[in-house]
Amino acid sequence: MEEEHTEKHTEESKEPIEEPKEHKVEEHKEHTEQHKSHTEKPAEEHIEHKKRKKITLSKIKDVYDKQYRKLLIIPFVILLLAISLIIFKVSTTGDFINRDVSLKGGLTLTIPHSKEIDISDLQNYLLSNFPGNDISVRALKQAGTYSGIVIDADIEKESLEQLKSAVEEKLSIKLKEGDYSVEVMGSSLGASFFKETIRAVLIAFIFMGIVVFVYFKVPAPSLAVILAAFSDIVVTLAIVNMIGMKLSTAGIAAFLMLIGYSVDTDILLSTKVIKRKEGTIMERVMNAMKTGLMMSATTVCAVIVALIFTQSEVIRQIMTILLIGLLVDLINTWIQNVGILRLYLEKKHKNVQA
Repeated sequence: MEEEHTEKHTEESKEPIEEPKEHKVEEHKEHTEQHKSHTEKPAEEHIEHKKRKKITLSKIKDVYDKQYRKLLIIPFVILLLAISLIIFKVSTTGDFINRDVSLKGGLTLTIPHSKEIDISDLQNYLLSNFPGNDISVRALKQAGTYSGIVIDADIEKESLEQLKSAVEEKLSIKLKEGDYSVEVMGSSLGASFFKETIRAVLIAFIFMGIVVFVYFKVPAPSLAVILAAFSDIVVTLAIVNMIGMKLSTAGIAAFLMLIGYSVDTDILLSTKVIKRKEGTIMERVMNAMKTGLMMSATTVCAVIVALIFTQSEVIRQIMTILLIGLLVDLINTWIQNVGILRLYLEKKHKNVQA
């Protein structure tokens, strides 16, 4: 009997104690609610973020649509400041740009040198030895490694030996024949190059204006395109002067390229807004903006890649000018040109109604 009783007792103890069903259901509900709150929170935050983004974009679009007259102040103020800076430069230096040796005459001394040197220290030393002369020193690199220095100086060929001696003294080296190369540009030839390049830019600008007038056959849109291109060149030139870049013939060529890039977006805008009739004016502007901004973005990306990977000073100068000009063009096309076109179309619409 005792054995049977113990067996029964052990069997009963093995059976699991069941919790009340109500308690299990409550626990399950609590767990699901917690899970829901965890998953719903990020979703709610994402929706809120989207709403805030939409509100911000709609506000910007609303200002762009309704306050275009006030926004016109921005590009015109920038243009006036740029013109003032160029006038100030002419009055102080007698020239409207910083010209390098290729545009004003002088010599370029290239010295291969494996050890890296302090460029600014050498430049200051040479300037102290040649007071009144314009001398610039830059590093020469190949595939990212230091390979020498280039010295541009607006001095005559007769002063070459004096320049060499100063470099030898500062760098503690001896320059023999074949250890360096010299390029000499006469002052009269440099001045001639400068005049020719400026003339080329002016002729290109005039012909561009003629083509625009022939295409649109209406003064207001044509003048808006020409004004935008003019603003791009003037503002870019003022910025280039401010950063102290010395323009070479390659730099002038970059301004020629800039005229083309500027006119591209302006003609795209004017064509879509004036020539096409479907949709409202603002819808046409936004449609043109999508295409125009994509064009500008792809060009800017290509220019930045070239700036990062190029080792050539000539290409670097061209790309820097193009990058500045393309960023300036965004303001002049999508604020200045848009504002002028809308004013023109509004006036035209009122005249038709009258």
